[in-house]
Amino acid sequence: MQPAQPELAQTAVSQPKRSKGAEILRHIKRDRQLLLLFIPCIVFFILFRYGPLYGLIIAFKNYNVYEGILGSEWVGLEHFKAFFSSQDFWMLFRNTILLGLFTLLWGFPFPILFALLLNEVRLQFFKKTVQTLSYLPAFLSVVIISSMIIDFLSPTRGLLNTIIEALGFTRKYFLIDPEWFRTIYVSSEIWATIGYDAIIYLAAIAGVSPTLYEAARVDGCTRFQMMRYITIPSILPTITIMFILKTGAMFRIGYEKVLLLYNPMTYDVADVFSTYVYRKGLLETNYSYAAAVGLFEALVALVMLLVSNMISRRAGGSSLW
Repeated sequence: MQPAQPELAQTAVSQPKRSKGAEILRHIKRDRQLLLLFIPCIVFFILFRYGPLYGLIIAFKNYNVYEGILGSEWVGLEHFKAFFSSQDFWMLFRNTILLGLFTLLWGFPFPILFALLLNEVRLQFFKKTVQTLSYLPAFLSVVIISSMIIDFLSPTRGLLNTIIEALGFTRKYFLIDPEWFRTIYVSSEIWATIGYDAIIYLAAIAGVSPTLYEAARVDGCTRFQMMRYITIPSILPTITIMFILKTGAMFRIGYEKVLLLYNPMTYDVADVFSTYVYRKGLLETNYSYAAAVGLFEALVALVMLLVSNMISRRAGGSSLW
């Protein structure tokens, strides 16, 4: 019986490897329909997220459309040095940081407050109506939203200027005044995203155990106290994750709305990295230089995401990874 023990031990050691592989195959066979549904998502990310990363090589080359990516001359960090030494760099950096920071500071708390207040409404018809109206801008494109802003602020037929004139004041050209651009941009972002973001917080609030509120009522807590000591702490992990995502996207301001709202009078406060990349890459066909600027913007956004995730994990224990 003694010689058989090593064989049993060897079988016991090798068994987990075979069982793990069999377990994976079993899961694949069991979930094959779900995996088939997931294939378009994988193909999408390969084609439109990971595939284009190959094109970043042109940021280190003098790209020529006739010679192709591999045939173009390698110049290393020349485009980055040219961008960092240009007079546009600090203006673009300042505008991008300020627009992103103001959008984060003012736009992040509003959906949370809106969801908390909406959760306290007991009249279901009113609650659903307000939520639906707040969510409607999510169905509108940036072009439509920008057109609505332009019409609303028009100095001749705009509703706001009509009200200003009716109150006895002079009509104002808001969109050509540099002092108003950031206010217009941030406020329009809040209006367009408050309903969509609030849905996430309402879903988190719906997951709070009702027994906590029942116990609080027995103890004589007011609705404000229940909101402060039960609702907000319960959805704090969701708030933390959303804050990390918003911080990572703070530096990646889309060019669409800025491009539609700004003009030569507001370039000094409105021009950001994305609009600069659009002008240099598509209008001036300086593809390599524009790719270098876009790569720098993406790297800064990545660093901000990593730093915010690290701070959140160390401070509160909640993080993306």
